[in-house]
Amino acid sequence: MATFTTEIASDQIISDNPIHQRLLKAYFAALPYVQGNILEVGCGEGRGVELLLEKADQLTGIDKIQEVIDRLTVKYPQGTFKQSFIPPFGGLASDTYDVVVSFQVIEHIQNDRFFLEEIYRVLKPGGTALISTPNILQSLSRNPWHIREYRAEELQALCESIFDEVEAKGITGNEKVWQYHEENRASVKKFTRFDILNLQYRLPAWMLRIPYDLLNRMNRNALQKGNGQLVSDITHEDFLVTDSPEKALDLFYILHKK
Repeated sequence: MATFTTEIASDQIISDNPIHQRLLKAYFAALPYVQGNILEVGCGEGRGVELLLEKADQLTGIDKIQEVIDRLTVKYPQGTFKQSFIPPFGGLASDTYDVVVSFQVIEHIQNDRFFLEEIYRVLKPGGTALISTPNILQSLSRNPWHIREYRAEELQALCESIFDEVEAKGITGNEKVWQYHEENRASVKKFTRFDILNLQYRLPAWMLRIPYDLLNRMNRNALQKGNGQLVSDITHEDFLVTDSPEKALDLFYILHKK
């Protein structure tokens, strides 16, 4: 299946590699917590399914795209995959899952509180949820595919109003990762400097999605052309979990239900 939007970072497109590895890191960071009956909310293309299956007794993945669900069902018959528009988590019983993971999803959800309440509902007492989302302080432009992005303290306050305990962490990177990020920032500015009317923040999101994807693909290709070795050499091991989410690329929160 072709990657129809840069919002889906492909593991097959070299210029997407730094983003793919950044997203993959969340699954490696989650592994110490993964056990028992697992639910992945927004499993997408199945980036982390193989890793989760290694630790899970049972794995259920839900996503809104039926084509994705069909493909994952064939590829991973040991898992259970269901099409669902969320929230609510229709058909999923309360107090069922030992662990819920949901990476780079909450920023797409209109009712983020209800989304987190549904995660809390389906967790067993004593269960753990792990979520990730971009840190708005490191975003390089408006992403029209996102309903919102968060500061660390905003997401922490929301999570603490629902869950019994919240561990606020982030995903950052080593020198190689930050070099790529700064080259990306400089490259994005070459495009956004023409937006003298600040239209990216004034126009409705639906009007921006096609131009965003086209320019984002051009930008990633330009970064690869300019520094191909850096782009291709970054791996998930270059990304690090930090206790300072406000300084991270992504917020990575561990949520507990007593």
